Amino acid sequence: MQGEMLNKPLFTVFTPTFNRAYTLPRLYESLKIQTYTNFEWLIIDDGSTDETYELIRKWQENTTDFLIRYYWQQNRGKHVAFNRGVCKAQGILFLPLDSDDTCTSNALERFAFHWDSIPFEEKSGFAGVCAHCMDRNGKLVGTLFPFNPTDSNSIEIRYRYKVKGEKWGFNRTDILIRFRFPEDENMRFIPEGIVWNGIARIYRTRFVNEILRTYYIEDFKGSDQLSKSLNDIKEIISKKYAMGCAFYYKSLFNDDIKWFRYEPMKYFVSAISYIRFSLHCGKLLNNIYKEIHTLEGKILILFASPIGIILYFLDSKNILLISQIRNKIKNIFCLL
Repeated sequence: MQGEMLNKPLFTVFTPTFNRAYTLPRLYESLKIQTYTNFEWLIIDDGSTDETYELIRKWQENTTDFLIRYYWQQNRGKHVAFNRGVCKAQGILFLPLDSDDTCTSNALERFAFHWDSIPFEEKSGFAGVCAHCMDRNGKLVGTLFPFNPTDSNSIEIRYRYKVKGEKWGFNRTDILIRFRFPEDENMRFIPEGIVWNGIARIYRTRFVNEILRTYYIEDFKGSDQLSKSLNDIKEIISKKYAMGCAFYYKSLFNDDIKWFRYEPMKYFVSAISYIRFSLHCGKLLNNIYKEIHTLEGKILILFASPIGIILYFLDSKNILLISQIRNKIKNIFCLL
């Protein structure tokens, strides 16, 4: 590892962003105070129209402790930005950090420590290291890992050990190059589980009970709850959104059905979602059923079909209802 570090940074801290010039400064400040500086900051801008470019250009001119690299692309979604980031990364380890979050001052130092603590003869079987997040009040998000450390994978940690909540970690860049998100013009959104589950089937991850990231949950500026609810339903019935979700759930039943015994209810809910999203993609029930290749998966899909069909029809009715309510509210305010 030491020989590799002489030629390239150990970490690529990767940030995909879209119109987040108002949150990027706090992320930048948390990177400036890192106690470990053998990293680069790679930013893929997914079509921002705000002051993001001007902001980052200023930082590039004034920052000497670490390299900042910035690339702009037409808006194509976070999964496409992620793929490009992996291809552009110079670091051995790839650490995503969202544009509205921050990390502790020793985050990279601790990640490097835990990575180096994995015995050399076992390291080829590990993809990376994962730690915890806290909210803005310093409270742990979710639950702790069962052991410290826990050598497992992202599927087992959720299903068998019942660990909940947002977590944060890195993966080896060479592995991510082989496990990229599918890029299909018909898929606007791809659940991240597509990549993490694929890696989990082959590699282990070291999970450590340390809090290294602050996870911010914020509303977008200028949005109200009613319009957000309407937009959420619009996304669900959008074919470009539904296709990615259906793709993920199909993989769950074809490739990861062995975890069903640990979380049967979660799998049943996923079967309902698979039916719902597949119908929004324009697929026929017969074809939806044929796409599942495991016996357990087929049985789940069969029993979940009635609920999935009902939700599919309710989606269209709900968006019409919410739209009518919003228009009435606007009319009331116009009369006042």
